[in-house]
Amino acid sequence: MSIQTSSCEEPKCIETPDYLDLSAVLSPRSIAVIGASTKPGSVGNDVLVNLISGGFTGVVYPVNPKAKSINGVRCYKDITEVPDEVDMVVVIVRAELVADTLEKCGQKGVKGAIVISAGFKEVGGEGYTLEETVKGIARRYGIALVGPNCLGIINTDPKVKMNGSFAQVMPIPGKIGFISQSGALCCAVLEYAKAEGIGFSQVISMGNKAGASELDFLRALHADPNTSVIVMYLEDLSAGRQFIEVAREITGDSPNSKPILAIKSGRTPEGAKAASSHTGSLAGSDEVYDAIFSQAGVLRVDTVDELFDYALAFADEPLPKGRRVGILTNAGGAGIMTTDACIRLGLEIPRLTDATVEEMRPFLPLTSSLRNPVDVIGDARDDRYEVALKAMVKDPNIDSIITLATPQSVTNLPEIADVIGRVGKTTDKPILTCFMGVVDITGGLKVLEQHGMVHYRFPEAAARSLAKMVWYSEWKSRPRTEVKTFTADREAAEKVIAQARSEGRLQLSQSESLEVFEAYGLPVPPFSTAATAEEAKAAAEKIGYPIAMKILSNDISHKFDVGGVKLSLESAEDVEQAFKDMLQTVGANCPDAKLDGALLQRMVPKGTETIIGMKRDKQFGPVVMFGLGGTFVEAFKDVTFRLAPVRELGAQHMVESIRAHKLLEGFRGQPPADLAVVVECIERVSQLSLDLDAVDELDANPLIVYPRGQGAAVADARLVLKPAK
Repeated sequence: MSIQTSSCEEPKCIETPDYLDLSAVLSPRSIAVIGASTKPGSVGNDVLVNLISGGFTGVVYPVNPKAKSINGVRCYKDITEVPDEVDMVVVIVRAELVADTLEKCGQKGVKGAIVISAGFKEVGGEGYTLEETVKGIARRYGIALVGPNCLGIINTDPKVKMNGSFAQVMPIPGKIGFISQSGALCCAVLEYAKAEGIGFSQVISMGNKAGASELDFLRALHADPNTSVIVMYLEDLSAGRQFIEVAREITGDSPNSKPILAIKSGRTPEGAKAASSHTGSLAGSDEVYDAIFSQAGVLRVDTVDELFDYALAFADEPLPKGRRVGILTNAGGAGIMTTDACIRLGLEIPRLTDATVEEMRPFLPLTSSLRNPVDVIGDARDDRYEVALKAMVKDPNIDSIITLATPQSVTNLPEIADVIGRVGKTTDKPILTCFMGVVDITGGLKVLEQHGMVHYRFPEAAARSLAKMVWYSEWKSRPRTEVKTFTADREAAEKVIAQARSEGRLQLSQSESLEVFEAYGLPVPPFSTAATAEEAKAAAEKIGYPIAMKILSNDISHKFDVGGVKLSLESAEDVEQAFKDMLQTVGANCPDAKLDGALLQRMVPKGTETIIGMKRDKQFGPVVMFGLGGTFVEAFKDVTFRLAPVRELGAQHMVESIRAHKLLEGFRGQPPADLAVVVECIERVSQLSLDLDAVDELDANPLIVYPRGQGAAVADARLVLKPAK
């Protein structure tokens, strides 16, 4: 069978859309605040005050028909009265007035609009109609629209210095670009960041995403020279496949790649419902989002603490070139805790070279531990740290270093911090620091901050951050594979589907499902159907023994439970008797079921049972599943997902990511399974799901996998069609 390779630019993939030019909303030269207010504490007043007090480098025009001036700035009654060109407007008027306001902005030639006003699709009903109207006006005039129902946008670039939001905090400049679908969370994050001294390049509140979406903002932050790492809070995605392509380019397939970290709310069904009511989002299943992030190279995190722990490491430290970690400490217990955390997270604690040990030995006490972790003991000052750190940085067995210090009576943390900062500037290996304490470490933290070094309160957080950096480094350097296209009899598969549709059926019989699988080259054992015992005997002779026989009925899902399965039939007589007995037993157990005879298959040997499936997600299209199969799939739910099309490397990762992977690799003397065939089956199901749009879901369960080189076999098949439009 022939195989062709193709890139994801082929017609079967969703084409990348045109993206909005967001320069007018991210770095405008002039801003009109429509709905500016004289009332302190109101949103209309806060936005204007933030722009002025934040030091916006452009020109600000308040617009309010009832005021002559606000905060000493001349006010205009209408946007059309502003005498100069206006790049962007911030709109803070009642929802029902937004459309007319944007119409006037379009006529004036405004290029961008941030609509802070709420009362649109997030409230349902008439709100949907209002939002569609606003969206249409923005498209007609080519206005880059942000929102509605958003906090606004902040850009800390000294050339811009724009706080176009009603947040109370203007963040300090930094390397982190933050995109959020929740304005309230933006406010909380800004407060948190202020307390922790965390800076941002830009803070973007998307709101309802009627215009600009996360795809537009991702591309903008990718191009922003002030942004080194992108963090996101999401409640939904506008387009899953397009997100994968855009994010994959940003995280690893472009020369100026940048990491993306994301919190996706709605992990639980209750959370997903809350997200929908909050911004009118249509939340997909959590498993689908895991698949999307995995395929896109996006790191998914669970908490805001983790989000910024990781972001700071990415923003301030070079990426590690491997998993080998050196640990330097003045407390043995802290070193052990860090070692345990690193090992749990898949990092390695290697042995130091003899040269490194000998370089440290003359300068450290006899009671020091010169193994990894290196313990310079409790009375260590900066001189010991400097000797040990310089030696460890040069060690070829070390890819990164975690430096720990507990404040003791002789510990001079500011000087130790200075050593870490100075050594850090001499190496391309990341050095993460953990000063364990609160009150006594303040001086040391200030010095670390001056050097731009990352600090963590506890060693586990440092280890987690380092593990994420290693993951991303490996993602960037991963081998690239493309989407394979296999030769398939698409016409034969569509004929089977058309026949079922003509009979008004959405559920294909098992024999029909096997025909479709066979048309796409999946390993289907010889099979046939029989309506009578005589037909069953003839089919068995043609297929070859031993025979497995299963009842044919669209009304019965669990055939084994009702006596609808007969196995290991070795002769024509066995087949004839089994056929009669099975129809009698099933008829008695399921008197209302329509019985269409039996499916006969050549019995396949025992092997490892896996499952390959596909479900067409309403929002994102076909999602391919792989996992431990047979009866185990429902019991253990050891499965993983990817959006189609699934690349070869993606299929390999699916196989490797289930918990039962060790069983497939060979466990306790068992031979390794034929994983190459499994990977190919996943790719073939991916192609089937893209070719046959009528297929809503399918299962090959179990797909029995044999030892390496011996292939696999589809023992059971199920295929369901989408309802006809």
